[in-house]
Amino acid sequence: MSTLLEVGQHTVLWMEWLGVAAFAVSGVVVAIRKKMDLVGICVCGFLTAFGGGTLRDVLIDRRPFFWAEHQSVLLAVLLLCVGCATLIRVQDLERGERWLHLPDAIGLGVFCAIGLDLSWTSGQPPLVAILMGVITGTFGGVLRDMVCNEVPRLFNDHRPYALCALAGGILYGLLVWLDAPGWLPAVASASLTTGLRIMTVWLDWKLPPIGHRD
Repeated sequence: MSTLLEVGQHTVLWMEWLGVAAFAVSGVVVAIRKKMDLVGICVCGFLTAFGGGTLRDVLIDRRPFFWAEHQSVLLAVLLLCVGCATLIRVQDLERGERWLHLPDAIGLGVFCAIGLDLSWTSGQPPLVAILMGVITGTFGGVLRDMVCNEVPRLFNDHRPYALCALAGGILYGLLVWLDAPGWLPAVASASLTTGLRIMTVWLDWKLPPIGHRD
């Protein structure tokens, strides 16, 4: 049984909504910076919010997709995109640069934990389950950046983005191995991943680029 389900269906749904909303806002912010029109903004928001989870569900053969099963979530994301596009201006983004990473960090942590939990409890091997968690948390951003004609932040940010998700996944597996309470592995994984990502941004932790020597 899913460790998240042991917390309760309402908590699972709340976590899904939180991750979807956070990533949708992240996608909208990037689209506004690129000066896209409303259609482009909605597409970026949708891809960021649902891209990673959809790929995970394809890989583990899980149906229906979350956004297809809960059409209210799809409608809410579209409304959120329209609302953000109406209210947010490029000048606002420039004034609060570092705070803009917060929704992305929250989405990364929540989606990594949910994807890992679903894969782990469906019988996937631990390493595969951790990989599914990383994919769930990161691939929406990859699709967003590709649509925006940028090298995905996951590959050239030099801040340990995927490594934050990996650390959360390892913590999840360790807590399951230690027979921690059912709710703890997923919640701890999401918290660690989000916290590490925020720290990498605020403290400007970076990985050295490969192949460059000053």
